Amino acid sequence: MPSAASVAPASKIAPISSAPTATPNPAQPVADVNGWKLVRTIKLARPGAASLDRRGNFYVADEQDNIHQYGPDGQTLNTYSPPQPGHTAQIEAWNSAKILLFYDDRQEIVLLDRFLISIAKVRLTDFVDGSIRVATLAPDDRLWLFNESDLTLRQFDPGPQRLTLSTPLDLIIGRSKPDFRFLRQYQNNLYLVDRTSGIFVFDNLGNYRKKLPFTGLNNVGFKEDELYYLVGNQLHFFHLYAFNERDVPLPAAAVEVRQVLLGEQYAYVITPAGVLVYQLTKS
Repeated sequence: MPSAASVAPASKIAPISSAPTATPNPAQPVADVNGWKLVRTIKLARPGAASLDRRGNFYVADEQDNIHQYGPDGQTLNTYSPPQPGHTAQIEAWNSAKILLFYDDRQEIVLLDRFLISIAKVRLTDFVDGSIRVATLAPDDRLWLFNESDLTLRQFDPGPQRLTLSTPLDLIIGRSKPDFRFLRQYQNNLYLVDRTSGIFVFDNLGNYRKKLPFTGLNNVGFKEDELYYLVGNQLHFFHLYAFNERDVPLPAAAVEVRQVLLGEQYAYVITPAGVLVYQLTKS
């Protein structure tokens, strides 16, 4: 059996034809009627998975599955071009020291350093029978995997290269037909997004805690003590501990918004034509 964690080829520059262009707003940013200040427009056809790291850097996959890294205000930093084709189902960059890329069609995880240099890869088929639907990186560098074939949440330790924790979900899910789209660990909890029935919440050992009744979602974001997600032309916020909820209108000029990510100082609004970078103002 080949080793699953090995050094992968160094990243290479993406083809010029697929390189996005970032255009700064020429005038002093002025807030629109909803309080959003546009500072930069990144033209990128059909952007895919996206993530933020703790430094405020923004990561997004393009239609050729190249990964682009931008500074907090949208300035281009680095590009990772994969050595072989694959669909980037998820990017997880919150760890800061490592960035996870999950290729669902290849059933493979690639880990990059903060300069987008490939440092390791894990072929999931060497360890798991079935199909991994979603995956993410834990703060301790272990991997969380959800096996769609047997409805089991698993943890993989890439050091000794072995599966550790396991939580079956068949009794929790029951007779429903789930449609899992996203997985993320945040503040000692693990959030598994099922578009059909809601968000399953587990503790950091994989023990099931509860389900949040938010349906129809492809992904969620977190900022401080709130979970947020896109609904219509608004961002809906849910406080993780006080359970308060609130809504924030999207930028007036943003149309066909697919996803929104919120950093400390900037927001990234993803549309089919690219990414709009907005400066956040303290309320």
